[in-house]
Amino acid sequence: MQHITAPELAKLLADNAQKPPLLLDVREPWEHQTCHIPGVQLMPMQAVPARINELDPDSVVVCICHHGGRSMQVANFLERQGFSRVINLTGGVHAWAQQVDPSMPTY
Repeated sequence: MQHITAPELAKLLADNAQKPPLLLDVREPWEHQTCHIPGVQLMPMQAVPARINELDPDSVVVCICHHGGRSMQVANFLERQGFSRVINLTGGVHAWAQQVDPSMPTY
């Protein structure tokens, strides 16, 4: 599994020459309502096994949670299921709020 920092992800998302990755937010709905990175697909961690067929195993998938722990678990699970282009956002949305978008609410 690869890891990406919030500033690196911001740079990747700003690069119009590349196909954007799938941003998979694995937090709970209330967390997503509190704050989220624009363009994420919400799929709570516990729902991923049942909804895995909604994900393209050939796409780049960036797993996101609050601080990076749950997303790392989901990224490991996806890799075990044959996804080969999985990236974990180090520090999660909290790092995004601190390093990329200081106007984002935190919790």
